[in-house]
Amino acid sequence: MEMFYYIVFGVLSAVVAVLELSRTSKDRVATSSAFTSFKNNYLVVYSLMMAGDWLQGPYVYYLYSQYGFDKGDIGRLFIAGFGSSMLFGTIVGSLADKQGRRRACITYCVSYILSCITKHSPQYKILMLGRILGGIATSLLFSAFESWLVAEHNKRSFDPQWLSLTFSKAIFLGNGLVAIISGLFANLLTDNLGFGPVAPFDAAACVLAIGMAIIMFSWTENYGDPSESKDLLGQFRVAAKAIASDEKIALLGAIQSLFEGSMYTFVFLWTPALSPHDEDIPHGFIFATFMLSSMLGSSIASRLMARAKPKVESYMQIVFIISALTLLLPVLTNILVGSSAEKGSSISFGGSIQLLGFCTFEACVGIFWPSIMKMRSQYIPEEARSTIMNFFRIPLNIFVCVVLYNVNAFPITIMFGMCSIFLFMASVLQRRLMVVAESQKPNWMPSDKFGDEEPLTA
Repeated sequence: MEMFYYIVFGVLSAVVAVLELSRTSKDRVATSSAFTSFKNNYLVVYSLMMAGDWLQGPYVYYLYSQYGFDKGDIGRLFIAGFGSSMLFGTIVGSLADKQGRRRACITYCVSYILSCITKHSPQYKILMLGRILGGIATSLLFSAFESWLVAEHNKRSFDPQWLSLTFSKAIFLGNGLVAIISGLFANLLTDNLGFGPVAPFDAAACVLAIGMAIIMFSWTENYGDPSESKDLLGQFRVAAKAIASDEKIALLGAIQSLFEGSMYTFVFLWTPALSPHDEDIPHGFIFATFMLSSMLGSSIASRLMARAKPKVESYMQIVFIISALTLLLPVLTNILVGSSAEKGSSISFGGSIQLLGFCTFEACVGIFWPSIMKMRSQYIPEEARSTIMNFFRIPLNIFVCVVLYNVNAFPITIMFGMCSIFLFMASVLQRRLMVVAESQKPNWMPSDKFGDEEPLTA
């Protein structure tokens, strides 16, 4: 493997290490041993669940291409996954509340294990079934586990402030360290040990099975709050009314959809962008580098949010502009540098420039996640939080499905250019959100039905 990849990974590692080691410990919170045991159990399970997801990431596109499918066929497989997530994502939270969160978490494991098994077949219909199962699993991953944690935390009468400790540690492990290790391990299985591109999916199935066993033997069942039990149509009406009556919520949903839609499109496009002529690139190592970049962004975000200024609404405008510029790089390098690499050769000079830009984009992704969570906590009312968040995923999944359906109709540079435009639009909407929030700051104040939340300070 070329020294270039090691240099990029090493520099990013050094920067992340410096940021983390220079962090002060003045905000440590004293907790009980019972809570520590509960937190560690959840973190082990959550890390295993995220590992099962991250192990598959680097080789999904590559595996399909090895089976002989072109970009259009692969795009339709991705559409099936996002479409499945869209259909089930809007109702899965309510189903988990009524049928049991623990049961929903086990269902996630079973669905994803079955999805991994389908990767052994080169038959298109079976791979399509796997994508549908994967879409169901994705919906459960981003709803059931968090719902179980919050309910169980409250049921055990732990200090509500301690919940943030579990969340922050879960994000650091699940979306950072575990992702990096998973990418490197997937690369080891596929490239170094020569087991082929299906090996990471087998490893993911094993990891998910271990996590499912821990859930079955150590987790208790919990359900939604009976006082808030509404039918699905009733919940949807409350969410739709909240979005229609509050411009801040509508803007937040549009911003989230534009950014995440571009991000998921990037997930599909980065492999053909870096190897347009089937250049030999280490997919797993590059994926681990992207995740390290995301960790760098998360570390930067934690420092930004710890300060009174700049406000989240302010610095996120800059983040969206930077991310838009990074996704313009494939367009610019194609015009200015071109591509002279031969099939099977190492990454080209233009590809190296794009890789650095993509790392910057992933750093923006790392800043985005905690920042959007903070804004959601400020603007989305607690009584309809889950349903509104599911509503946000509807335009996101429609957007990605439309893009992927037309992926063969446009050159890859056009696709990146379109994502860049969407990110510039997100920056404009972010500016509007800041203006509206400032002008309406006294308009929303916490009330008893929303819990003991602090007034807006951002």
